Amino acid sequence: MPVYDFKCTRCGHRFELLRSISSRDEAVCPKCGGSVVRVYEGRWAVGKPSGTGGGCSCGGNCAGCSGCRN
Repeated sequence: MPVYDFKCTRCGHRFELLRSISSRDEAVCPKCGGSVVRVYEGRWAVGKPSGTGGGCSCGGNCAGCSGCRN
């Protein structure tokens, strides 16, 4: 299971969660229970370059980006 980085839209708390791909969108803030957004920066899984979106035009939204080879 991958580790995802999140940021709370209510209190701004940043945290990581080990989540399955199918449940990654069900995350809530562990501090205040607020809704969260995924943060696309930092490390990648083994074999991927560090820094999401580095050197391509996707801006970190790599879901359909051929430049990041995601």
